[in-house]
Amino acid sequence: MKGFFVAGPLDDGDPVTGHYYETASDDPARPQVWAYTDKISYAPGEVLRLHAISHTDQIAVTIWRDDLVPDTVLSSTIPGGFAPTPPDCAMRGCDWPQRAAITIPDHWRSGVYRITCDVPGHRSEHVFALRAKDRAAPLVMILCTGTWCAYNDWGGSNHYQGLSGPSGHEFAAHVSLHRPWATGFAQWPSAAPRIPHASPLRTRPRYPHMEFARAEGVSKKYASSGWAAFERPFMHWCAAQDIACDVITQHDLHHDPSALAAYRRAVIVGHDEYWTWNMRDHLDAWVDAGGELARFAGNFFWQTRLSDDLSIQTCHKSRAEAEDDVADPQHLTSYWDHPAVGRPAVATMGLTGSAGVYAGWSRCAAHGTGGFTVYRPDHWALRDTGLGYGDILGAAARVFGYEVDGIDYTMTHGLPSPADGTGLAGDLTIIALSPATTLAHATGPDDADGFIGSADAEDLALRVFGSTDPEALGRASRGNGCIAEYRRGKGAVFNAASCEWVAGLIAADEPVEEVTRRVLLQPWR
Repeated sequence: MKGFFVAGPLDDGDPVTGHYYETASDDPARPQVWAYTDKISYAPGEVLRLHAISHTDQIAVTIWRDDLVPDTVLSSTIPGGFAPTPPDCAMRGCDWPQRAAITIPDHWRSGVYRITCDVPGHRSEHVFALRAKDRAAPLVMILCTGTWCAYNDWGGSNHYQGLSGPSGHEFAAHVSLHRPWATGFAQWPSAAPRIPHASPLRTRPRYPHMEFARAEGVSKKYASSGWAAFERPFMHWCAAQDIACDVITQHDLHHDPSALAAYRRAVIVGHDEYWTWNMRDHLDAWVDAGGELARFAGNFFWQTRLSDDLSIQTCHKSRAEAEDDVADPQHLTSYWDHPAVGRPAVATMGLTGSAGVYAGWSRCAAHGTGGFTVYRPDHWALRDTGLGYGDILGAAARVFGYEVDGIDYTMTHGLPSPADGTGLAGDLTIIALSPATTLAHATGPDDADGFIGSADAEDLALRVFGSTDPEALGRASRGNGCIAEYRRGKGAVFNAASCEWVAGLIAADEPVEEVTRRVLLQPWR
């Protein structure tokens, strides 16, 4: 394997089903440098504490704001030195020595900053967010840091695969911020493919992004989450459009009820799969008071918890009923739509991953249109796009995927409307809609998918509908993804519920760009 990637204890060598990961070498003489910050976000005036190890006595450090035109704010040298990396670092933190304490100046602008660490023979990168001391822009992006943490596999464990449990090869219910971001989370390597891919019919599905990752020495989750996958290209597109945007993180939203108070409009981009109860409380209150959330993201799905210092995220997922010892079942770290939780996902976003999820890859609606089918072309968000009833928005750029959110609906006179009993806390208007599924279709063993298969559909059916009989499995596997406007309290959520919406901006798809500009900048009417 390339770089610092090693095989997990049961790695089968397959790019998709195998378990390999990046970690520090236990050889103190091997050229290496790694670093992480004590927190995921800061405000001007706060102290950033940088923890690091290296095979050298000195580390060259550069900090720069990752904008369309990079802005270097610090170049310096800090002490280095070797320290061991605990085997459970992904779950409990690396516990490396603090090498620097940097008081963030007032003139550093809100945004995402990258830290580049260099020693002879190796370079690594880390990222952190900087909030605005005083609101500097009319718009704020809520970075999907809960999902970043869930997918980061540096050190061997995340919420998908890992080195935990009695067997030592189960996914981790607890993951730590106190470790580096895996390669590919700060910046994508050139030629890295996005996730959507339609394998030829009646062949075993392929996953080119994971094939690329294993061959090139990149995290297998690089295309699923992290700053580089979704938020970075969206922010760079905004900069090219002269759309100013501050940032906060989901972690900020969790601990600060007033994190959004200075803003009328916020935006979420890409993949916001993991949320805490507090995050939802604070977002709901802001929307109810008149806030407007523009969501170009997919897969609102799991409840998580954070430690008091925000450094450890917990999500037991499919093992929650057996393992999660939380006193209040409402805080079970399982699906938001789990009956015991009693807080339907649609109440916050108007849509839910439980009515999605997959589209455009594996055998999950992989040969669909790749875009959203328009049903209400007269909606204000589609004005001036030229699209009419039945047209497809974003097909050429494949904006519909790889995970999407939907809702149970009925059709009346050719128009979809939310079904009764979904748990909405306001009025939802479905603007566009396309099919999605949790079940990887197969005609037999020759084209069966060993990665998604039927496991996700079966787990969702069991947890949410209480059975895996054909009726429940059908309900769990027949999903959709929507563009919808959700009016709640005095505010609203505009929800273009797809992880890959940003692909339309990368490809300069004109209607996708027009909708994005209108939603970010214009009055919502």
